[in-house]
Amino acid sequence: MLQRAPSRKTMISLGISGAFALILVALVIFFITRAWFGLPINVFGINDGPEQPINFPHTTHVEQLGLDCTFCHRLVTEEKTASIPPIEQCMFCHSVVGQGLPEIEKLKDLYRNNESLDWVRVHRLPDHVRFVHEAHITFFSKENNTPASEVCSICHGDVGSMSKVEQVRPLKMGDCVDCHKNNSAPTDCTTCHY
Repeated sequence: MLQRAPSRKTMISLGISGAFALILVALVIFFITRAWFGLPINVFGINDGPEQPINFPHTTHVEQLGLDCTFCHRLVTEEKTASIPPIEQCMFCHSVVGQGLPEIEKLKDLYRNNESLDWVRVHRLPDHVRFVHEAHITFFSKENNTPASEVCSICHGDVGSMSKVEQVRPLKMGDCVDCHKNNSAPTDCTTCHY
């Protein structure tokens, strides 16, 4: 008994379904591959950086005013963390600068109400990794006579030109090991892991 060939409509439906399936498989492979290699996924607004409680314009502070990262992140040259400036530090300038600007007014309201400014963390390493900002800033600044902002940009990208801070590097172990090897820094496990 001969079987009848599928209709044209059925063939078109199968073709469209197959095309969608191929696209879906390609997208899944794309995302898995990027995640495997720790590459940022800057597609469809993913990894654009988190919304912050106040839109802080790094471009204004860095590009226009010429402030170095250490002006606000004061502990970066002395301690493990870069430190997020407390609201009082922002108010040193903004008690007189930026009057009437909506984001400055938000800042002032928080300050008047004795509330903290809860920034959303952008760059994160796993909890079992020990990263000491001071050691890296000191090493690169002294070895290469490089300003802190240039040292910071190695891992954080050109934050001064970002309208919204986002993670630009995967910050994976391979990045750290390669950098340590290239700069004759120790590569034994206890250097970075607890």
